[in-house]
Amino acid sequence: MGSSNMLFLINVLLTLWVSCAEGQERTCNFPEIKHGKTYGENQPKRTFPVAMGKYLYYTCDHSYLSASQSLWTRITCTEEGWSPIPKCRRQCFFPSVENGHSSSSGQIHLEGDTVQILCDTGYKLANDQSSITCMEDDWSSPPKCSTADSGGKCGPPPPIENGDIISFPLPTYTQGSTVEYQCWVFYELKGDKHITCRNGQWSEPPKCLDSEGKCGFPPPIENGDIISFPLPTYAQGSTVEYQCQAFYELRGDKYIRCRNGQWSEPPKCLEACVISEEMMEKHNIKLKWKYDKKIYLKTNDTVEFTCKRGYTEKTPRATFRTTCQEGKLKYPSCENNHNTDIK
Repeated sequence: MGSSNMLFLINVLLTLWVSCAEGQERTCNFPEIKHGKTYGENQPKRTFPVAMGKYLYYTCDHSYLSASQSLWTRITCTEEGWSPIPKCRRQCFFPSVENGHSSSSGQIHLEGDTVQILCDTGYKLANDQSSITCMEDDWSSPPKCSTADSGGKCGPPPPIENGDIISFPLPTYTQGSTVEYQCWVFYELKGDKHITCRNGQWSEPPKCLDSEGKCGFPPPIENGDIISFPLPTYAQGSTVEYQCQAFYELRGDKYIRCRNGQWSEPPKCLEACVISEEMMEKHNIKLKWKYDKKIYLKTNDTVEFTCKRGYTEKTPRATFRTTCQEGKLKYPSCENNHNTDIK
Protein backbone atom coordinates (compact mmCIF):
# COMPACT_ATOMS: atom_id res chain seq x y z
CA MET A 1 0.00 0.00 0.00
CA GLY A 2 2.79 2.33 0.87
CA SER A 3 4.39 2.08 -2.58
CA SER A 4 1.00 2.44 -4.31
CA ASN A 5 0.28 5.65 -2.40
CA MET A 6 3.72 6.97 -3.27
CA LEU A 7 3.18 6.29 -7.00
CA PHE A 8 -0.22 7.97 -6.85
CA LEU A 9 1.31 11.05 -5.21
CA ILE A 10 4.06 11.24 -7.85
CA ASN A 11 1.46 11.04 -10.67
CA VAL A 12 -0.55 13.85 -9.07
CA LEU A 13 2.54 16.07 -8.73
CA LEU A 14 3.62 15.41 -12.34
CA THR A 15 0.11 16.24 -13.57
CA LEU A 16 0.10 19.51 -11.63
CA TRP A 17 3.57 20.45 -12.91
CA VAL A 18 2.62 19.80 -16.57
CA SER A 19 -0.60 21.78 -16.13
CA CYS A 20 1.30 24.74 -14.67
CA ALA A 21 3.94 24.58 -17.41
CA GLU A 22 1.26 24.57 -20.11
CA GLY A 23 -0.47 27.52 -18.45
CA GLN A 24 2.65 29.67 -18.51
CA GLU A 25 2.67 31.95 -21.54
CA ARG A 26 5.80 33.31 -23.17
CA THR A 27 6.62 36.88 -22.14
CA CYS A 28 8.86 39.49 -23.73
CA ASN A 29 11.35 41.75 -21.98
CA PHE A 30 11.91 45.41 -22.81
CA PRO A 31 13.49 45.58 -26.32
CA GLU A 32 16.88 47.23 -26.23
CA ILE A 33 17.23 48.69 -29.75
CA LYS A 34 20.62 49.93 -30.88
CA HIS A 35 20.28 53.23 -32.77
CA GLY A 36 16.54 53.30 -32.04
CA LYS A 37 13.91 53.81 -29.35
CA THR A 38 10.38 52.68 -28.55
CA TYR A 39 7.35 54.94 -28.45
CA GLY A 40 6.98 56.27 -24.91
CA GLU A 41 10.35 54.84 -23.90
CA ASN A 42 10.26 56.88 -20.70
CA GLN A 43 7.49 54.68 -19.33
CA PRO A 44 8.59 52.64 -16.29
CA LYS A 45 10.39 49.45 -17.34
CA ARG A 46 8.77 47.69 -14.38
CA THR A 47 5.76 47.13 -16.67
CA PHE A 48 7.92 44.55 -18.45
CA PRO A 49 7.94 41.67 -19.26
CA VAL A 50 4.69 41.76 -21.24
CA ALA A 51 2.49 38.88 -22.35
CA MET A 52 2.13 37.47 -25.86
CA GLY A 53 -0.03 39.59 -28.12
CA LYS A 54 1.16 42.88 -26.70
CA TYR A 55 2.72 45.24 -29.23
CA LEU A 56 4.99 48.28 -29.31
CA TYR A 57 6.15 50.80 -31.87
CA TYR A 58 9.78 51.77 -32.41
CA THR A 59 11.63 54.29 -34.52
CA CYS A 60 15.24 54.55 -35.65
CA ASP A 61 17.73 57.37 -35.16
CA HIS A 62 18.69 59.71 -38.00
CA SER A 63 20.62 57.86 -40.76
CA TYR A 64 19.19 54.48 -39.67
CA LEU A 65 16.23 52.54 -41.06
CA SER A 66 13.89 49.84 -39.77
CA ALA A 67 12.90 46.73 -41.72
CA SER A 68 9.54 48.29 -42.67
CA GLN A 69 11.33 51.50 -43.77
CA SER A 70 8.54 53.43 -41.98
CA LEU A 71 8.97 56.14 -39.36
CA TRP A 72 7.30 53.90 -36.75
CA THR A 73 7.41 50.08 -36.95
CA ARG A 74 5.07 47.82 -34.99
CA ILE A 75 6.53 44.78 -33.15
CA THR A 76 4.45 42.10 -31.41
CA CYS A 77 5.33 39.74 -28.57
CA THR A 78 5.14 36.14 -29.84
CA GLU A 79 6.32 32.72 -28.69
CA GLU A 80 9.66 33.37 -30.42
CA GLY A 81 10.01 36.85 -28.89
CA TRP A 82 9.48 40.24 -30.53
CA SER A 83 8.39 39.94 -34.16
CA PRO A 84 9.71 41.28 -36.42
CA ILE A 85 13.05 41.52 -34.60
CA PRO A 86 13.53 45.25 -33.87
CA LYS A 87 16.66 46.39 -35.68
CA CYS A 88 17.92 49.65 -37.14
CA ARG A 89 20.24 49.45 -40.15
CA ARG A 90 22.59 52.22 -41.18
CA GLN A 91 21.88 54.26 -44.31
CA CYS A 92 25.02 55.39 -46.13
CA PHE A 93 24.83 58.16 -48.73
CA PHE A 94 27.34 57.59 -51.50
CA PRO A 95 28.65 60.89 -52.92
CA SER A 96 30.81 61.32 -55.98
CA VAL A 97 34.21 59.59 -55.85
CA GLU A 98 37.27 61.78 -55.48
CA ASN A 99 39.77 60.85 -58.23
CA GLY A 100 37.53 58.02 -59.46
CA HIS A 101 33.96 57.07 -60.33
CA SER A 102 31.20 54.60 -59.46
CA SER A 103 27.73 53.78 -60.78
CA SER A 104 26.43 54.28 -57.21
CA SER A 105 27.23 58.00 -57.03
CA GLY A 106 24.33 59.97 -55.60
CA GLN A 107 22.57 56.85 -54.22
CA ILE A 108 21.70 55.71 -50.69
CA HIS A 109 22.76 52.23 -49.54
CA LEU A 110 21.87 50.11 -46.51
CA GLU A 111 24.18 48.52 -43.97
CA GLY A 112 25.84 45.48 -45.56
CA ASP A 113 25.71 46.81 -49.13
CA THR A 114 28.98 46.82 -51.07
CA VAL A 115 29.84 49.41 -53.75
CA GLN A 116 32.41 48.95 -56.49
CA ILE A 117 34.77 51.88 -57.19
CA LEU A 118 37.03 52.44 -60.20
CA CYS A 119 39.92 54.80 -59.49
CA ASP A 120 41.56 57.06 -62.07
CA THR A 121 45.01 56.15 -63.40
CA GLY A 122 47.65 56.63 -60.71
CA TYR A 123 45.14 56.49 -57.86
CA LYS A 124 43.83 53.67 -55.66
CA LEU A 125 41.62 52.96 -52.67
CA ALA A 126 43.14 52.22 -49.27
CA ASN A 127 44.71 48.75 -49.01
CA ASP A 128 44.34 48.26 -52.79
CA GLN A 129 40.62 47.55 -52.38
CA SER A 130 38.17 47.83 -55.25
CA SER A 131 35.03 48.29 -53.13
CA ILE A 132 33.76 49.73 -49.84
CA THR A 133 30.94 48.51 -47.58
CA CYS A 134 28.19 50.35 -45.71
CA MET A 135 28.89 49.61 -42.02
CA GLU A 136 27.09 50.41 -38.77
CA ASP A 137 28.94 53.73 -38.36
CA ASP A 138 29.38 54.69 -42.05
CA TRP A 139 31.40 53.50 -45.06
CA SER A 140 34.22 51.04 -44.23
CA SER A 141 36.59 53.60 -45.76
CA PRO A 142 35.96 56.98 -47.40
CA PRO A 143 35.02 56.92 -51.12
CA LYS A 144 38.31 58.54 -52.04
CA CYS A 145 41.04 57.42 -54.40
CA SER A 146 44.47 58.58 -53.27
CA THR A 147 47.83 58.60 -54.98
CA ALA A 148 49.67 55.30 -54.79
CA ASP A 149 52.39 56.66 -52.50
CA SER A 150 50.04 57.97 -49.75
CA GLY A 151 50.42 54.73 -47.77
CA GLY A 152 47.31 55.27 -45.65
CA LYS A 153 48.93 57.99 -43.53
CA CYS A 154 46.84 60.23 -41.23
CA GLY A 155 47.10 63.92 -40.46
CA PRO A 156 47.05 65.43 -36.93
CA PRO A 157 44.63 63.72 -34.47
CA PRO A 158 41.15 65.32 -34.27
CA PRO A 159 40.68 67.86 -31.42
CA ILE A 160 38.14 67.17 -28.66
CA GLU A 161 36.33 69.54 -26.31
CA ASN A 162 37.64 69.73 -22.73
CA GLY A 163 40.62 67.48 -23.47
CA ASP A 164 43.68 66.85 -25.65
CA ILE A 165 46.25 64.22 -26.64
CA ILE A 166 49.05 63.59 -24.12
CA SER A 167 51.85 63.61 -26.72
CA PHE A 168 53.21 66.35 -28.98
CA PRO A 169 51.15 66.35 -32.23
CA LEU A 170 52.91 65.39 -35.47
CA PRO A 171 52.02 66.58 -38.99
CA THR A 172 51.59 62.97 -40.24
CA TYR A 173 51.16 59.53 -38.68
CA THR A 174 51.85 56.17 -40.31
CA GLN A 175 49.28 53.40 -40.72
CA GLY A 176 48.60 51.70 -37.35
CA SER A 177 49.85 54.61 -35.20
CA THR A 178 47.96 55.30 -31.95
CA VAL A 179 47.63 58.38 -29.73
CA GLU A 180 46.14 58.76 -26.26
CA TYR A 181 43.74 61.43 -24.98
CA GLN A 182 43.14 62.79 -21.49
CA CYS A 183 40.46 65.12 -20.12
CA TRP A 184 40.87 68.34 -18.21
CA VAL A 185 40.14 68.54 -14.49
CA PHE A 186 36.47 67.98 -13.51
CA TYR A 187 35.74 66.17 -16.78
CA GLU A 188 35.30 62.42 -17.25
CA LEU A 189 36.52 60.53 -20.33
CA LYS A 190 33.89 58.50 -22.20
CA GLY A 191 34.99 56.01 -24.85
CA ASP A 192 38.37 54.54 -25.72
CA LYS A 193 41.18 56.90 -24.73
CA HIS A 194 43.28 55.59 -27.65
CA ILE A 195 42.59 56.21 -31.35
CA THR A 196 44.26 54.42 -34.27
CA CYS A 197 45.23 55.52 -37.79
CA ARG A 198 43.56 53.15 -40.28
CA ASN A 199 43.49 53.62 -44.06
CA GLY A 200 44.28 57.32 -43.78
CA GLN A 201 41.60 58.03 -41.15
CA TRP A 202 41.58 58.21 -37.37
CA SER A 203 39.15 56.05 -35.41
CA GLU A 204 36.49 57.87 -33.36
CA PRO A 205 38.02 59.93 -30.51
CA PRO A 206 36.63 59.85 -26.94
CA LYS A 207 34.56 62.61 -25.32
CA CYS A 208 35.19 64.54 -22.12
CA LEU A 209 31.93 64.99 -20.18
CA ASP A 210 31.16 67.20 -17.23
CA SER A 211 31.30 65.11 -14.04
CA GLU A 212 28.13 66.81 -12.74
CA GLY A 213 26.12 65.99 -15.84
CA LYS A 214 26.25 69.55 -17.22
CA CYS A 215 26.74 70.23 -20.94
CA GLY A 216 28.85 72.84 -22.67
CA PHE A 217 27.95 74.82 -25.79
CA PRO A 218 25.43 73.05 -28.06
CA PRO A 219 27.22 71.41 -31.02
CA PRO A 220 27.42 73.61 -34.14
CA ILE A 221 25.76 72.47 -37.36
CA GLU A 222 26.49 73.50 -40.92
CA ASN A 223 24.05 76.00 -42.44
CA GLY A 224 22.07 76.36 -39.21
CA ASP A 225 22.21 77.43 -35.56
CA ILE A 226 20.27 77.42 -32.29
CA ILE A 227 17.51 80.05 -31.99
CA SER A 228 18.46 81.14 -28.45
CA PHE A 229 21.55 82.91 -27.13
CA PRO A 230 24.19 80.22 -26.34
CA LEU A 231 25.20 79.71 -22.70
CA PRO A 232 28.60 78.46 -21.47
CA THR A 233 26.95 75.61 -19.50
CA TYR A 234 23.55 73.91 -19.48
CA ALA A 235 22.02 71.93 -16.61
CA GLN A 236 21.04 68.28 -16.94
CA GLY A 237 17.76 67.98 -18.89
CA SER A 238 18.10 71.34 -20.69
CA THR A 239 16.93 71.56 -24.31
CA VAL A 240 17.78 73.90 -27.18
CA GLU A 241 16.16 74.34 -30.58
CA TYR A 242 17.84 74.58 -34.00
CA GLN A 243 16.77 76.23 -37.25
CA CYS A 244 18.27 76.19 -40.74
CA GLN A 245 19.22 79.03 -43.04
CA ALA A 246 16.98 79.94 -45.96
CA PHE A 247 16.65 77.25 -48.68
CA TYR A 248 18.03 74.55 -46.36
CA GLU A 249 15.85 71.70 -45.08
CA LEU A 250 16.07 70.54 -41.47
CA ARG A 251 16.45 66.75 -41.12
CA GLY A 252 16.08 65.12 -37.67
CA ASP A 253 14.71 66.41 -34.36
CA LYS A 254 15.05 70.20 -34.11
CA TYR A 255 15.45 69.87 -30.33
CA ILE A 256 18.46 68.37 -28.52
CA ARG A 257 18.67 67.51 -24.83
CA CYS A 258 21.50 67.51 -22.27
CA ARG A 259 21.83 64.04 -20.73
CA ASN A 260 24.68 63.02 -18.42
CA GLY A 261 26.95 65.76 -19.68
CA GLN A 262 26.34 65.03 -23.36
CA TRP A 263 24.03 66.56 -25.96
CA SER A 264 21.79 64.27 -27.99
CA GLU A 265 22.43 64.15 -31.75
CA PRO A 266 21.72 67.50 -33.45
CA PRO A 267 19.75 67.77 -36.69
CA LYS A 268 21.25 68.43 -40.11
CA CYS A 269 20.49 71.24 -42.53
CA LEU A 270 20.39 69.70 -45.98
CA GLU A 271 21.56 71.90 -48.82
CA ALA A 272 19.20 72.73 -51.66
CA CYS A 273 20.08 72.02 -55.29
CA VAL A 274 20.17 75.05 -57.59
CA ILE A 275 19.49 74.65 -61.30
CA SER A 276 20.42 77.59 -63.51
CA GLU A 277 20.31 78.39 -67.21
CA GLU A 278 24.12 78.23 -67.29
CA MET A 279 24.25 74.62 -66.05
CA MET A 280 21.61 73.47 -68.53
CA GLU A 281 23.42 75.23 -71.37
CA LYS A 282 26.61 73.37 -70.47
CA HIS A 283 24.86 69.97 -70.71
CA ASN A 284 22.69 70.88 -73.75
CA ILE A 285 19.52 70.22 -71.77
CA LYS A 286 16.40 72.07 -70.61
CA LEU A 287 13.70 71.49 -68.01
CA LYS A 288 10.99 69.18 -69.29
CA TRP A 289 8.04 70.74 -67.45
CA LYS A 290 9.20 74.10 -66.06
CA TYR A 291 10.79 77.08 -67.74
CA ASP A 292 12.08 79.13 -64.78
CA LYS A 293 15.50 80.75 -65.11
CA LYS A 294 16.49 79.22 -61.75
CA ILE A 295 14.77 76.79 -59.40
CA TYR A 296 15.56 75.34 -55.99
CA LEU A 297 15.11 71.68 -55.11
CA LYS A 298 15.06 70.24 -51.61
CA THR A 299 16.70 66.91 -50.79
CA ASN A 300 14.74 63.98 -52.32
CA ASP A 301 12.90 66.29 -54.75
CA THR A 302 13.10 65.11 -58.36
CA VAL A 303 13.37 67.04 -61.59
CA GLU A 304 13.08 65.96 -65.24
CA PHE A 305 15.20 67.21 -68.14
CA THR A 306 15.01 66.81 -71.89
CA CYS A 307 17.43 67.58 -74.71
CA LYS A 308 17.48 70.95 -76.43
CA ARG A 309 16.29 71.05 -80.00
CA GLY A 310 18.86 69.55 -82.35
CA TYR A 311 20.45 67.37 -79.65
CA THR A 312 20.02 63.71 -78.69
CA GLU A 313 20.51 61.85 -75.43
CA LYS A 314 24.15 61.11 -74.62
CA THR A 315 23.59 59.56 -71.18
CA PRO A 316 20.98 56.81 -70.47
CA ARG A 317 17.33 57.89 -70.52
CA ALA A 318 16.95 57.09 -66.80
CA THR A 319 19.44 59.88 -65.95
CA PHE A 320 17.04 62.52 -67.29
CA ARG A 321 14.94 62.08 -64.13
CA THR A 322 17.29 62.90 -61.27
CA THR A 323 16.99 63.46 -57.52
CA CYS A 324 18.53 66.14 -55.30
CA GLN A 325 20.74 64.62 -52.58
CA GLU A 326 22.01 67.12 -50.00
CA GLY A 327 22.90 69.81 -52.52
CA LYS A 328 24.26 67.39 -55.14
CA LEU A 329 22.54 66.75 -58.45
CA LYS A 330 23.76 64.56 -61.33
CA TYR A 331 23.02 66.16 -64.69
CA PRO A 332 22.25 64.20 -67.84
CA SER A 333 23.95 65.19 -71.06
CA CYS A 334 22.92 65.58 -74.69
CA GLU A 335 25.11 65.70 -77.80
CA ASN A 336 24.78 67.35 -81.15
CA ASN A 337 22.48 65.42 -83.48
CA HIS A 338 24.49 65.24 -86.69
CA ASN A 339 21.51 63.77 -88.54
CA THR A 340 19.52 66.98 -88.03
CA ASP A 341 20.18 70.02 -90.13
CA ILE A 342 20.24 72.96 -87.70
CA LYS A 343 19.94 76.36 -89.32
